[in-house]
Amino acid sequence: MNLTLLDWAIVAAVLAIMTSGVLMSRGYMRGVADFLAAGRSAGRYVIAVSQGIAGLGAITIVANLEMNYVAGFSMSWWGMTMSVIVMIIAVSGWVIYRFRETRCLTMAEFFERRYSRGFRIFAGMLAWVSGIINFGIFPAVGARFFINFCGLPDAFGVFGLALPTYPLVMAALLGMSLFFVFSGGQIAVIVTDFLQGAFVNIVFVWLVIWLLAQVGWDQIFTALAAAPVDQSLVNPFETSHVADFNFWFFLIGVAIVIYGPLSWQGTQGYNASARDAHEAKMGSALGMWRGFPQNLALMLVPIVAYTVMHHVDFLGVSEAVDAQLAGVDREAVRNQLRVPMVLATMLPRGLIGAFAAVMLAAFISTHDTYLHSWGAIFIQDVVLPLRRKPLSPQQHLRLLRWSITGVAAFIFVFSLLFTTNQYIMMFFAITAAIFTGGSGAVIIGGLYWKRATAPGAWAALLTGSGVAVTGIVLHQMNPDFPINGQVFTAISMGGAFLVFVVVSLLTGREAFDMDRLLHRGRWRIEADHLRDAAVPARGWRVLGMGKEFSRGDRAIYISTYVMTGVWFTVFVAGTTYGLTHTVQDATWVRFWKFYVVYQIAMSAVVIVWFTIGGVFDLRRMMGRLGRMDRDVGDDGVVR
Repeated sequence: MNLTLLDWAIVAAVLAIMTSGVLMSRGYMRGVADFLAAGRSAGRYVIAVSQGIAGLGAITIVANLEMNYVAGFSMSWWGMTMSVIVMIIAVSGWVIYRFRETRCLTMAEFFERRYSRGFRIFAGMLAWVSGIINFGIFPAVGARFFINFCGLPDAFGVFGLALPTYPLVMAALLGMSLFFVFSGGQIAVIVTDFLQGAFVNIVFVWLVIWLLAQVGWDQIFTALAAAPVDQSLVNPFETSHVADFNFWFFLIGVAIVIYGPLSWQGTQGYNASARDAHEAKMGSALGMWRGFPQNLALMLVPIVAYTVMHHVDFLGVSEAVDAQLAGVDREAVRNQLRVPMVLATMLPRGLIGAFAAVMLAAFISTHDTYLHSWGAIFIQDVVLPLRRKPLSPQQHLRLLRWSITGVAAFIFVFSLLFTTNQYIMMFFAITAAIFTGGSGAVIIGGLYWKRATAPGAWAALLTGSGVAVTGIVLHQMNPDFPINGQVFTAISMGGAFLVFVVVSLLTGREAFDMDRLLHRGRWRIEADHLRDAAVPARGWRVLGMGKEFSRGDRAIYISTYVMTGVWFTVFVAGTTYGLTHTVQDATWVRFWKFYVVYQIAMSAVVIVWFTIGGVFDLRRMMGRLGRMDRDVGDDGVVR
C-alpha cells in the first residue's frame, strides 16, 4: 500500500469529524422542509462553502486534473473570459434571487406553479433521468482513484474467497454517503459539506506550496516549452491544434454560465436552503472568492504532474508511473489516473494521507448532495404530483429515503457496467444537456418573462433533450465523432431557446401574474423580508446595493467589482497585445508565476475569512432550526 499508518490515521480523523457533524445535526431535522432545504435557514458563508465543495466531488477533481494536464496554463487565460460574466451573474442574483422568492423546494415545483402539473412531472422525470445517468460514473471514477492512489490489491481474501476490491470500495463509499443523507437530510449535508470544504481548502494550498518546493519554475518552463507546435501549454495564442479544451470550450462555457443558473439539479437542495433571497444572492457573490484555493490546486497540480512526466530530472518518477499505468487497458482510464499516480509516487507521509482524506471528503460531499437531490426530485416532482391522497410527514420522509437508496443502487450497477470512452468533462456536458439544454430557457423565461407559456416550455425541453440524446448515441457508436460534448451542449441550448421564444409568442394569450409567483405586492411574506428592504431592483439596478445591504455587504460587492475589473482589464489588454504582437514563452511563464503567487496569497485570505464567517453562520443556522415552528404543509406539494 502507498499509505502509512500516519496517513490512514489522518483519513480516519477526517471521517470521524464529518461523522460528528452528522450526529450533531440529527436532532434538528424535524420535518419535510428540513430534510429537503434545511428549513430555509442557511446563511451566506455556509451556502458558499458547502455548495462549493458539493460541486467539487472526487470525480470533478479527477476531471479537472485530467483536463488541465492536457491544456496547461493556456486554458486558464481563456477562463478569464468568464470573469465579468460570472461577476454579473453573482452580484445581480440572476435567477437565484427570484427562484428563492418563489419559496419552491424544487425546480419542478416552480414549473408547476409557472406552467402546469403535467409539465412538472415531465420535467422532473427528465431531470432525474439526466441526473442519474450523469451521476452514474461517479462511484466508478472515485473507486478507481482510491484503489490506485492508495495501492489497494485487486482482491481481498475473505474465508477463502477472493473478493474483488473495485465493487467493495464503491459499496463502502456509497454506504458512508447514504449514512450522511439518512441522518439529517439537507441539514446534515450542509453541515458536513462545510466541514469538508474548510478542510479541503487548507490541504489544497499546502499541496501546492509543497509541490512548488519540489519542482522549480525552470523545470516547469522547460517541460511546458517542449509541447508540440500550436499546442502550447503556456501561450494561449498558440493553441489552434488543441482539440477539445481550447478557446471554443470556454466561449461555450460563457454561454452556459448565462443560460444555465440553477438548471443543473445535482445541488438543488441548496437552491432553496438560504434564509432569504438576499442571503442567497450574497452567497452567490461570495462564490467569486470561495473558488481561489480550489482553482489554484486544480490549475497547478496537473501542470506540475506534466512537468514530472516530461522532464529528465524526474525520469525515475515518470517511469514508475508509466509502469503502473501500463496495466490499465483503456486510454480514458489512464488519462484519469495519470496525475493521481504522480502524486501517489511523489508525496511524503502525512501529505499523501491528507490528500487521500481530501478525496474522501470530496467524494462524500458530492455523493450525499447528489443522492439527496436526485432522490428528492423523483419523489417531489414525479411521485407526489401523481398521487391523489396526501402523505403524512413520516410517510413522506420514508419515501424520500427509499428513493435515495434506489439512486445509490442504480449508480452502483451503472458504474459496474458502463464504459466511458471520452474525457470526463465531455461526458458531464453532454449528459447534463439532456435536461439543462432546454431547462435554461424554461427557467429564465418563467422567472423573467410574463409571456412565457407551457407549450413553449414543452417545446424547449423536448428540443434540448433530443439534441443531447443524439449526441450521446453518436459518441457511443463512434468515440471519434468530430462534434464533442461541449459543442452538442451549445447546439441544444441554442435550439431550445429559439423554440421556446417562438412557441411562447404563438401560444400566449394573457400575461402571467408574476407578483403572486414571486410573493411581491399583496402576496408578500414578511418572514422573507426581515431587512428594511425596498422593492427588489430591476434592470441594471440589480448590480447596485439597495437598502437591504449592510456596510459589510457593500464592502463585499465593491471588493468583487474591483477584483474582477482589474483581472478583466489584464485579460483585454493581454489579448489585444497577444493578437498584434509575438509574445515569447518566457514572458508568459513570468506572468503565470506571478499569477500563481497571487492565487496563493488570495487563497490564504479566503481560508481564514470563510472559515470564520462559516462558523458563525453555522451557529446562527442551528439557533434558527432550534427555535422555528414547522409547517407540516410546507412539503413542496402545490395545493
